[in-house]
Amino acid sequence: MSTPITLKHINKLAIPALISGVSEPILSITDTAIVGNMPVDATESLAAVGIVGAFISMLIWVLGQTRSAISSIVSQYVGADNLEKVKNLPAQAIFIITSLSILIIFMTYPFADSIFKLYNASDLILKYSVDYYRIRVFGFPFTLFTIAVFGTFRGLQNTFYPMIIAIVGATANIVLDFVLVFGIEGFIPAMNIKGAAYASVIAQLLMALVSAYFLLTKTTIPLRFSLPFNNEIKRFLLMIVNLFIRTLALNVTLYNASAFSTSYGKEYIAAYTIAINLWFLGAFIIDGYASAGNILSGKLYGAKDYSKLITLSNQLIKYGIIVGAVMAVVGALVYYPIGTVFTKDEAVLNEFYKVFWMVLAMQPLCALAFIFDGMFKGLGKMKTLRNVLLFSTFLVFVPILFWLDSLDYKLYAIFIAFTFWIIARGLPLIIKFRKEFLPLSQKG
Repeated sequence: MSTPITLKHINKLAIPALISGVSEPILSITDTAIVGNMPVDATESLAAVGIVGAFISMLIWVLGQTRSAISSIVSQYVGADNLEKVKNLPAQAIFIITSLSILIIFMTYPFADSIFKLYNASDLILKYSVDYYRIRVFGFPFTLFTIAVFGTFRGLQNTFYPMIIAIVGATANIVLDFVLVFGIEGFIPAMNIKGAAYASVIAQLLMALVSAYFLLTKTTIPLRFSLPFNNEIKRFLLMIVNLFIRTLALNVTLYNASAFSTSYGKEYIAAYTIAINLWFLGAFIIDGYASAGNILSGKLYGAKDYSKLITLSNQLIKYGIIVGAVMAVVGALVYYPIGTVFTKDEAVLNEFYKVFWMVLAMQPLCALAFIFDGMFKGLGKMKTLRNVLLFSTFLVFVPILFWLDSLDYKLYAIFIAFTFWIIARGLPLIIKFRKEFLPLSQKG
């Protein structure tokens, strides 16, 4: 790879990836902010959006791992200057993953009531959760289609078009949220929480259409499914299986956090919903640099340029920590005003302000964990990522959460457990990466 690993080169990939990545939590945060300010049942609706958001995020993260698998394989073939051999892989991956998403709709739609009871939802919160989910779930295939296209562009070392697609989707979602939730007098009736769900589905459909357009007009990658399967389909599916297991472990964390906060009462789940959505926003901002690590590490690994791989990791650590620290400072400056964006309920705000400082303090730690997470995805080392997350979830997060919950720490228990979980995710990856690639870089 002749291009040097400079801040300019990293930012060329990271900044568009950051913007496109932020669109995902913006969709959730928009729903959260607008629903939290509805004139009726705002707290119950906010809680419902948080519960459904946790479940839908689980589904997306389980099947959305297509992006990392496609990106890893395509970027390695780009590095080896042999892209032609995997040109039909993205269309095959998209076919497999969207077929699974349709199956999941059929499997979950009739049982929405039972699913959200598992999250301790009841009464009005349960009703709103079911109403919201039975609309939003139809955006699921469109989301997975878009994610797979994003993975293809990342493999091709391009984050510009995903950024454009994400901006289109996020803008549409914000406008539609206002129109459909609150209505336009004399034209569109106020749909309340159902309006937020319809807004998300329409935005996801629009993103899928724009994604297909850019892939077909700006690349040589076809979208038509064809047989026989590509030789890399086995490696792709193995990556997906490892990432699937990893994501199940991730969602054990998110499920327990959501279920515990719901069990404390509606003020707690509403406060948790605001805090976790802001945590996701921070995570996706940092993910811009993790995405650059993903994209560049795959290409460097394919080109066997190990010295630049070490240089890349060193620079990403520095930039990631700086970005994480800046986000923590910005969050501290708007500590109290930001809560009122989402709700005016004093009981909810009181619980939110108690734990928001922990969300901010985590940001530099998240930077390290997510950047090396991205690099290992680019390297295609999904088995390592699987094992690290199984360890951090079942031997760190879950025991700490149950222990602190028994001491009646409530939301403190959840976010303290999150902090140790992040440390247990990042540290082993840094150690393993340097142990494997430092000797190889010195040989070169």
